[in-house]
Amino acid sequence: MSSLRLTALDALHRALGATMTDFAGWDMPLRYGSEREEHLAVRTKAGLFDLSHMGEITVTGPQAGEMLDHALVGFVSALGVLRARYTMICAEDGGILDDLIVYRLREDAFLVVANASNAQLVLDELIARAKGFDAVVTDDRDTYALIAVQGPESTAILAKTTEADLPGLKYYAILPAQVAGRDVLLARTGYTGEDGFEIFCAPADAEAIWQALTAAGEGHGLVPCGLSCRDTLRLEAGMPLYGHELSTDLTPFDAGLGRVVRFDKTTNDGAFIGRKALEKAAAEAEALRSQGGAPRVLVGLVSEGKRVPRAEYTVVSADGTPIGRITSGAPSPTLGKPIAIAYVDAAHAAPGTAVAVDVRGKHEPVEVVALPFYKRAR
Repeated sequence: MSSLRLTALDALHRALGATMTDFAGWDMPLRYGSEREEHLAVRTKAGLFDLSHMGEITVTGPQAGEMLDHALVGFVSALGVLRARYTMICAEDGGILDDLIVYRLREDAFLVVANASNAQLVLDELIARAKGFDAVVTDDRDTYALIAVQGPESTAILAKTTEADLPGLKYYAILPAQVAGRDVLLARTGYTGEDGFEIFCAPADAEAIWQALTAAGEGHGLVPCGLSCRDTLRLEAGMPLYGHELSTDLTPFDAGLGRVVRFDKTTNDGAFIGRKALEKAAAEAEALRSQGGAPRVLVGLVSEGKRVPRAEYTVVSADGTPIGRITSGAPSPTLGKPIAIAYVDAAHAAPGTAVAVDVRGKHEPVEVVALPFYKRAR
């Protein structure tokens, strides 16, 4: 008997004929039919996702904001009520434990959303880091199901199921609302590069909300989408994936995401877990830049051939010297070409640089491009 965790929508996925897969201990839909068609539906119309494997953790109390300032690299207490922020939790040595989205629900309440694979680690770390603060960390993974509708038609579809002010809901904001007559938290966030919404609801309400959105999507091209197209969508949008572009071996500065580290916090005398190591990483990166160099840089690669550069493949220069490694790669349905994200030596990171990828001993030519590969018109 499978020990995989099931989402509240498991029976529905199976009724839709989804191909299921083990993802971080959850039995999740990989695809329902053609992952290429699902991908293109999100780019041109809309897609519906079950993201209930994500890890929701609530932090409440008079010092909830200060505690999160101490625990995370971001200036969380400066976040406005009903706004969201992308941030990270790092180890004492600066290594990235996970990347997170934090929503401020009230002055004294925050919702932290962790990646499924790291949810227990993040929960344990937040509980440990809350000691000494008047704040309570609660595991709310069983409290919420999470449904996303993403794509250019998402607003029109969702509007049929809610009276919430969707035009007034800003990007990276959240509000209590009703969808299909059920109480939810409605966020304008996503992981596809498209406009869209994420709906935090009670697991018992998930199927009714999914069915209401499906009905509302008739005539708008809405299709159910699995994790496979979610990965190619985020790859085209240049969004990092933990375990690929991010890991404990890298600091936010190594990953080109130093902007999320806030050394200007005014709480806790500016102290936070990993600060000393991150100050050193920031100084080293700046010293390299001032000398005309840089550590390895995260770049995009596009191939004119048919072979797909995959994670862990080696990137080589024109003379065959190893200069980096692939972190993620896949065929791009939007571009019609294989694409990849890679860390490469700064000397070879300029857009337009011709390099190659070692694909089973053969050097396949690729061109360095700026990330993201795809950016929606706004």
